[in-house]
Amino acid sequence: MLIQSLRNNLSENINLLHQLTNEEITLSFPELGNATIGEHMRHSIELLGSLLDNYENGLINYDKRKRDIMLQTDKTEAIKILEKYCFELDKPNKQLSLVHNCFSDKEMLETNYFRELLYNLEHCIHHQALIKVALHSLPHIRISDSFGVAPSTLEYRKQCAQ
Repeated sequence: MLIQSLRNNLSENINLLHQLTNEEITLSFPELGNATIGEHMRHSIELLGSLLDNYENGLINYDKRKRDIMLQTDKTEAIKILEKYCFELDKPNKQLSLVHNCFSDKEMLETNYFRELLYNLEHCIHHQALIKVALHSLPHIRISDSFGVAPSTLEYRKQCAQ
């Protein structure tokens, strides 16, 4: 279920990118602190890439990720990587170590693959919510009702509707 939820999320991002032009993904939005949709996409893609690229060695460091400007300026490149990651998600759970720079650059936490997939899903949803703010300026773009909404919120809304 977790892997399918993340695949669905990545598919929503792919769907959005297909609708946008390269010019639209590089527009600065004051509502986003002058960030672009492309920057938010790149950030989400690169965090997931940090997990998938380092699954085998078991040492994850989101702070030392690649920062590939092509992912934020070329929608075709971003779509290609998102599609690639959709196929790479299905791996068995295993123990991982997470290096973080919150308190020092040598601090490590024990984690596992599924926990980090969940973190990436929640992180992608968070950035989708920010992107959704920018999309109000692009009324021709169509997104799903679940775009940028946490699964728990969707479930709560269903319960309220009953």
